[in-house]
Amino acid sequence: MLRKFSAVLAAGLLASAAIAGCSGESGDDFAGSTDADTHVARFVQQPWADLVVETTIAMQILDKLGYRTSTQEVSVPLAAQAISTGQADAYLGNWWPSQQDTFQPLLDKKQADVAGVILTGTEYAPAVPGYVSEQLGVKSLADLDAHADKFGREILGIEAGSPGNTTIQKAIDADAYGLGDWKLTASSTEAMLAEVDRRAARKQPVAFLAWSPHWMTLEWKLTFLADPEKVWPGAGQIRVLTRAGLGEDDANLKKFLSQVSVDTVTASKWIDQVDKDKQKPEDIASAWIAANRSVVEKWLAGVTTVDGKPAVDAVFPS
Repeated sequence: MLRKFSAVLAAGLLASAAIAGCSGESGDDFAGSTDADTHVARFVQQPWADLVVETTIAMQILDKLGYRTSTQEVSVPLAAQAISTGQADAYLGNWWPSQQDTFQPLLDKKQADVAGVILTGTEYAPAVPGYVSEQLGVKSLADLDAHADKFGREILGIEAGSPGNTTIQKAIDADAYGLGDWKLTASSTEAMLAEVDRRAARKQPVAFLAWSPHWMTLEWKLTFLADPEKVWPGAGQIRVLTRAGLGEDDANLKKFLSQVSVDTVTASKWIDQVDKDKQKPEDIASAWIAANRSVVEKWLAGVTTVDGKPAVDAVFPS
């Protein structure tokens, strides 16, 4: 099962950054570990179903290779800080370009590296359910304010500190599209989806932060809102970020991370399994590894165990 960083890491990041949104339990692994430790793979993540499963799969594979693995659930800004300060080794959830404002300064300062692209073909933007588009003709951010009373002048967001929330708030503050008297309601991903589901059952107008791959796109036949004023960065891919120097410290680990990739159908299935079927990420991960040897072998091309043996043999012993 997932093992967490010690409370030392979370407390240190909170003290230095003073950013809200960090969560996660403490454990007894890797207290005070640093980027100089060998055969350690420390991840950070948010509570997004596909990201949690992806991270769990990577950890289960690395465990078999002899690595000591951990993950810490933190906000996006804290994930950035953990990578930039060497307190975490990898982050598999870098939505790009929607997280550009958070991570580009680190990349420019060479405090983080882009190891690879884990998924392409993403969408990430404010959206409305299909029935809202049909009933009110809302297909663009520019259409919202004409129906402000029906929406309660509210856009639903996810976790505090997320780049998506920040972008929406900036648009409101700048009165983009006449949204200056609207409000962003931040919560958690789970709470936001539950509220959208409640309103959708009553065919009530609702605007919220949405993304694909995700079951929400089909469940509510979403319309991602057009952005003629270009206030929204959007998202086209999800990237793997690593701390600076990981390639020099552990070329084997970075090679593995650079080769991890999935398609949107697979990611959507994982989200369904976690959110709808209530399956445990650990169980989804182990079953997927066993059923997808050919994919995992591609991830492991040129990768070894910590003692130099072929990685494939360790993951799929004969």
